[in-house]
Amino acid sequence: MARHLSLVPAAELTQADVRAALAGDRPLAVLPAGPPAAVDAARAVLRADEPLEDGADLVVVTSGSTGSGRGVLLSAAAVRASGTATLDRLGGPGSWLLALPVSAIAGLQVLCRSELAGREPVVLAKGEDLAAAATRMPAGDRRYTALVPTQLVRFLDAEPDALRSFDAVLVGGAATDPALLARARAEGVRVVTTYGMTETAGGCVYDGVPLDGVSVRVPEGGVELAGPVLASGYRLDPEGTAAAFADGWFRTRDAGDLAEDDRLTVLGRLDDVVITGGVNVAPAAVEAALREHPGVADAVVVGRPDPEWGQRVLAAVVPAGDRAPELAELRRWVTERLGAPAAPRQLHVLAAVPTLHTGKPDRRAVAALIPEV
Repeated sequence: MARHLSLVPAAELTQADVRAALAGDRPLAVLPAGPPAAVDAARAVLRADEPLEDGADLVVVTSGSTGSGRGVLLSAAAVRASGTATLDRLGGPGSWLLALPVSAIAGLQVLCRSELAGREPVVLAKGEDLAAAATRMPAGDRRYTALVPTQLVRFLDAEPDALRSFDAVLVGGAATDPALLARARAEGVRVVTTYGMTETAGGCVYDGVPLDGVSVRVPEGGVELAGPVLASGYRLDPEGTAAAFADGWFRTRDAGDLAEDDRLTVLGRLDDVVITGGVNVAPAAVEAALREHPGVADAVVVGRPDPEWGQRVLAAVVPAGDRAPELAELRRWVTERLGAPAAPRQLHVLAAVPTLHTGKPDRRAVAALIPEV
């Protein structure tokens, strides 16, 4: 008998829904909160009227940062393997604070890990202080949460004591600046960087070290992952599945470096590299340099075709104060740290960085906001 997906709006998702999916009883997909267009786009990807592929128990829609999103087919076994390995790495079961959207794998995994740990998750309500939410977590239990870098910055600024109350603060969803990590650790926050994606049931490399059962290789500079956490493919997309999954390995399209001790360093998206004047520029590195500037609170870097340079580097920044830094000032700043090719040739000021439903920066939206010159 054919199985079909149960589509649950994010606001209506319950722990019982998660429990049923992890037991293999009721396949689950979570519709994102947000404008009707985003919900309709997710429905179009999920196609609940079509029978579900064999072996899938959860389907999670990717962020679509480089195009339309995809439905990733995850088995209950893959999600459990990820959750179990995470709890083992962090020191055992504990209580989780949910501070991320449940339509994305990072937020959904908080609920799944809670289920595996036999705990009820505590939800950070919109506008609620982190400290207030932490008081609702059981006393004497280990405390965990997962954040994106932007949240880490905000909580460090406003509630560092509350952050210090957690036994582990997982940070992922986007590249995390080394300066931000150093600041968090200097302030006593037990931050753990995570690398992974929906296709790996969430983070599968913690602080550069793969979780138990996960393998990493970097042929020709591109990161590939294997292990029991892998998805089986993409919803109703056999060609896309064949291109990304082969012989038990998933091709991430991320650039990386594997040290002699097998510690992984992720260098950014292969697709995001800007080639300007024949030089490869990693947007994540430029963004990290810009965020170190005292006048920049946040930054997103993209490339745009240029008749002279092939591509030119564009920067959109959120000012840290009342005055936005000048382009010439930021060019000097980046040149001193990364060299002249990495210096942005165009600057756009934003009030805030637009994000996808996962919390990641929406690079396509940022690029659309920067005018042609």
